[in-house]
Amino acid sequence: MNALLETKGLTKRFGGLLAVDDLDLSVAPGEIVGLIGPNGAGKTTVFAMISGFLPPSSGTVLFQGADITGMSAFRIARAGISRVFQQAITFEGLTVLDNVLVGLHKSHQAGLLSSVARSRRARTEEAALREKAVDILGFMGLAAVHDWEPANLPHGHQKALGMAVALASDPKLILLDEPATGMNPSESDTMIDHIRRVRDRGTTVVVVEHDMRVIKSVCDRLVCMNFGQKLCEGDPGYVTSHPEVCEAYLGKGATDAA
Repeated sequence: MNALLETKGLTKRFGGLLAVDDLDLSVAPGEIVGLIGPNGAGKTTVFAMISGFLPPSSGTVLFQGADITGMSAFRIARAGISRVFQQAITFEGLTVLDNVLVGLHKSHQAGLLSSVARSRRARTEEAALREKAVDILGFMGLAAVHDWEPANLPHGHQKALGMAVALASDPKLILLDEPATGMNPSESDTMIDHIRRVRDRGTTVVVVEHDMRVIKSVCDRLVCMNFGQKLCEGDPGYVTSHPEVCEAYLGKGATDAA
């Protein structure tokens, strides 16, 4: 099966610092792939280059076989890659539902003048977008809080809203940056369920996460980075018990804790 996402020799330098060093990565359609490693390993920099927030120093990013290296974040999002940041980016002063409606903007076909004039086409499209937003909120378990402001949501619901906004653009690939950070075990279990259901709905997932319980529960495959390089990859059991991974990321003697 052809890869949905590939990086070839992906490298990023910040002055004399080599943040990502010659990374080859491949993600198949329908996979949930975990990108793990200690702080400073280069994981977030990889996400930034894939999603267009940072240009690579060298190397190539391919999406559905097309070269997207160095494209703007806007063009990459339009191509079908959505990124969810560790701190969910929401629009304060708008309701939860309105936040998802903002995320649907790229699907909006009615022109500005027809929207202002409230043409029949604009009204029809607005109703369809609202119906889609309601569907996404229901899918993410947020229907009951649709009229809340994001700042008033519990932590787990804020994370879910970030994913809902990302799903509004119908991505083929979603990049999740530490979705379980700050969560208690119950919230983490809910996030695991969200990630699985997003994949089952047809969106491939790459996730950066430090919670090994979450990673081992949800991922089909792991890629461990250290000092900007790929250290190890394979199924979660193999990677989390690999001696070099245990030493570099989990700490010596931490295999059983993984």
